[in-house]
Amino acid sequence: MSDDFIDLQSDTQTRPTAGMREAIASAEVGDEQRGEDPSVNRLCERVAELLDKEAAVFLPSGCMCNNIAILVHCRPGDAIIADQSAHIVTTEAGAMAALAGVMPETVAGDRGVFSAEQVIQAIRPEKRSLPRTRMVAVEQTANLAGGTVWPLEALEAVAETAHEKGLIVHMDGARLLNAVAASSHSAKAYSGPCDSVWLDLSKGLGCPVGGVLAGSANFIEDAWRWKHRLGGAMRQAGVLAAAGLYALDHHVERLAEDNRNIRLFAEKLNGVPGISIDLALVQSNIAFFDVSATGLSAAAFSEKLAARGVRIGAQEPDRLRALAHLDVTREQVLQAGDIVVGLARELVQS
Repeated sequence: MSDDFIDLQSDTQTRPTAGMREAIASAEVGDEQRGEDPSVNRLCERVAELLDKEAAVFLPSGCMCNNIAILVHCRPGDAIIADQSAHIVTTEAGAMAALAGVMPETVAGDRGVFSAEQVIQAIRPEKRSLPRTRMVAVEQTANLAGGTVWPLEALEAVAETAHEKGLIVHMDGARLLNAVAASSHSAKAYSGPCDSVWLDLSKGLGCPVGGVLAGSANFIEDAWRWKHRLGGAMRQAGVLAAAGLYALDHHVERLAEDNRNIRLFAEKLNGVPGISIDLALVQSNIAFFDVSATGLSAAAFSEKLAARGVRIGAQEPDRLRALAHLDVTREQVLQAGDIVVGLARELVQS
């Protein structure tokens, strides 16, 4: 992130802190493919324990975590039930189709959260001419739906129904720990109903790269085979894993600060002429707001913000998405809010 900008376009913009860089520099390393990298091994053990799973594997990206899970759980021609806004549907370049030959069966959830009844309705009948429904995917938090936190009761109901119907449940846990920070529930409580789940290191936790996929020992063994096939196996990856270990030690509790900061940002925008924002939808570190009443598209509004030193991305023709993260302070978030408000008022009055 450039020091010339307040960058709220994504929590992927974080840079390693000084302490994380020291941990990277002093990391114990070995051959990760042979199971000889002590830092990678510690990270996988740590995440498996955090998520209450038998084993875990360190991967270069969250997209690879999702798609390896799909490749292990599904066969070509299978269908996956997911919300229409899910990352695996909207933002992974069609990987489930291109790599696994799997098709999405999308449902229209309530801000990314769907019901057990919707799962039942989306399951294809057992018929030779139809794709076989194999998996249910949930995203915690539901990013493009507004950063919605899946209620534990809803997650448990969906998982119970899916399992009763013989389906696998996979959690895209890109911002799982933001959900934990926003709720009274532990990571184990959220991951418990799921057969596989992964944790992103490169978003709110502030690492430069990586995700950790967890599940049963057999699932992880199969995941390792796909990791090799997709070019995800690494050598002395301890320099990357050390960043993850540092983040788990130092950056988890502070995620609540990101959630609070984006709430303050949203409150500044609430009720401002030209801006439409629903505070009830701001549940984690993400806030969407509509600027159509200013007369500008979201992309044009974003360009004007950039000229004033604030980066917020246009996600839809009329809506922008702002995210708080490790590299922006409370003061910077408030300043960004003032700049957004100032621009909207100028446009409405002109």
